[in-house]
Amino acid sequence: MAAANYNRSIPALVTDAVTSFTVLVRKETQLARAEMSEKLGELAVGLGLLVVGAVLLIPALVILLQSVVTALVNARIPAVWSSLIVGGATLAVGLILLAVGIVRLKASRPVPSKTIKQLQADAEVAKNGGMRNDHATRERVA
Repeated sequence: MAAANYNRSIPALVTDAVTSFTVLVRKETQLARAEMSEKLGELAVGLGLLVVGAVLLIPALVILLQSVVTALVNARIPAVWSSLIVGGATLAVGLILLAVGIVRLKASRPVPSKTIKQLQADAEVAKNGGMRNDHATRERVA
């Protein structure tokens, strides 16, 4: 398709259209793979940091909770009640954090949004008979 030839036969035009469509599908597939790989890489790094942070925070939290129990015992609250107060408060905070984390994980889906936008723009170009409108061109540039 280097030079415009207006005297081409219908089979040549169909062949060019099929070739262009094949190239388009191949490039869109490559884009989807690259985008999914990028999103999965970000997810893996995030999960790795989460695990390392949790491993470091668990012992620190236990030590801090033990010191709160000791402080309550020193304030003349029996050790059993001190432990129950600290344990109950910790359980409540943990359940709240767990619920918020579950909601956020459900909201974060590794969907190839850039590829979907590109496919929608390509469909718009196809609807317009190969002519791009300004809206699709602006989205492609952005």
